[in-house]
Amino acid sequence: MTSSTDKILVLDFGGQYNQLIARRVRSEHVYAEIRAFSSITPEEIIKEKYSGIIFTGGPNSVFDESSPHYDPKVLSLGLPILGICYGAQLMAYMAGGEVTSAENSSEYGKTELSVSDNPLFIDVPAKSTCWMSHTDYIKRPPAGFEIIATTDKCPCAAMCDSKRNLYAVQFHPEVTHTDYGQQIIRNFLFKICRLSQSWKMDNFISASANSLQKTLAGKNVLLALSGGVDSSVAAVLLHKAIGSRLTCVFVDHGLLRKDEGDLVEKTFSGAFGINLIRVNAQERFLSKLKGVTEPEKKRKIIGEEFIRVFEEEAKKLEKTEVLAQGTIYPDVIESGKGDAAVIKSHHNVGGLPKDILFESVVEPLRDLFKDEVREVGLKLGLPKEIVFRQPFPGPGLAVRIIGEVTKEKLDILREADAIFRCEIENSRYVLGANQYFAVLTDVKSVGVMGDARTYGRTVVLRSVATDDFMTAEWTKLPYEVLEKASSRITNEIKGITRVVYDITSKPPATVEWE
Repeated sequence: MTSSTDKILVLDFGGQYNQLIARRVRSEHVYAEIRAFSSITPEEIIKEKYSGIIFTGGPNSVFDESSPHYDPKVLSLGLPILGICYGAQLMAYMAGGEVTSAENSSEYGKTELSVSDNPLFIDVPAKSTCWMSHTDYIKRPPAGFEIIATTDKCPCAAMCDSKRNLYAVQFHPEVTHTDYGQQIIRNFLFKICRLSQSWKMDNFISASANSLQKTLAGKNVLLALSGGVDSSVAAVLLHKAIGSRLTCVFVDHGLLRKDEGDLVEKTFSGAFGINLIRVNAQERFLSKLKGVTEPEKKRKIIGEEFIRVFEEEAKKLEKTEVLAQGTIYPDVIESGKGDAAVIKSHHNVGGLPKDILFESVVEPLRDLFKDEVREVGLKLGLPKEIVFRQPFPGPGLAVRIIGEVTKEKLDILREADAIFRCEIENSRYVLGANQYFAVLTDVKSVGVMGDARTYGRTVVLRSVATDDFMTAEWTKLPYEVLEKASSRITNEIKGITRVVYDITSKPPATVEWE
């Protein structure tokens, strides 16, 4: 991160919204780090110079001995604290209040909130809608705390000890269902913690480039470039810092979308002048996939072969001391360890063999969320086609072809996929679709073209809308968009007689077909 001293600790007690809380804080240009409650002590919090703390929610009851608890000394560190949901109950419990469970006090979903005059609720109306999700509630606030918000069922929807800057809300301000949730977070950051807006991507870029120049002085760096946003932004940031001492290996396995390999090569070796080795290994990958129909086996073959190709190219180079990866902050968090020493060596390069020796690993984006990575990419001059590239599976089109993968099927699918994406992007409905693509099934059906009977393949079109890809809704595209895509696919691509649209959400389906 930057050298700024303004940073918030998001102390995680198992809440499903821990990343969302951190993102809401960062959207206000304040740096936030997520740490599991068990991974940091009150003494370490002071040592790390955090400016404030947010306790997350969690699925447990504070009076259950097996539930997450924390050292009550945290309340006496002199730092502002905001407890959310379980975090609010935990604050009450640690400070000597009473938390209990009662069926008639449970609240789930949108609830009318009444707030009093308080720094936490500056510019929040006396009555508004909040999002509740709790069974337990604060029956009696601790000594020194006052109730500052209520709902019909919750006598203590928020409380504070203003002398110690301790605040707690039973509802979830981080979700969009709470009308003034972002304002409440903003008030905590700027009215209570009195922080500055120092977390900005321009600052991040300059500070990171300076830091990388120092730590990588005189060293050669190797990066596996996929063309995805994370590895692409990491490549340009590293090139800005160390120039020609960076080498990128782009393994083109022949499973990319139409013209994608050429775009990657043109962007990085052309526009940016980065040392790029493009390995055209299409035939090699297709030979390994011959006769394979089982999805998981396809993935394993492609992943292992990628490693072998990368390994061969790495051994051809002069001494390379450092491996670079495009690991981002959610990868670090989801590894279960938020500490800086953690390295997810499998994340971007498929799991490198232990016998490829590097002195160290550098992950220049490990502090950033995906939206921040995209912002950095734009500021570094990456084209929008790469910065806003849709999520694309590592095995590529191999898992969008049902059954055996062949060159003929890849050629058909590339064209169908390109047409569908083109028609969506030419319509105004692209903003409502987060991921859209074509799938080539192993189903054949009868068709009629001219006066002749045909027997061709079936293509499935898939489009979903989602915030986090944990769940997704199928996109209700207009009939005219689907009609035009279908007409073009069947008319322009030989061998396709039928086009269908997937209207299954996630769950029960996944976004991808394999």
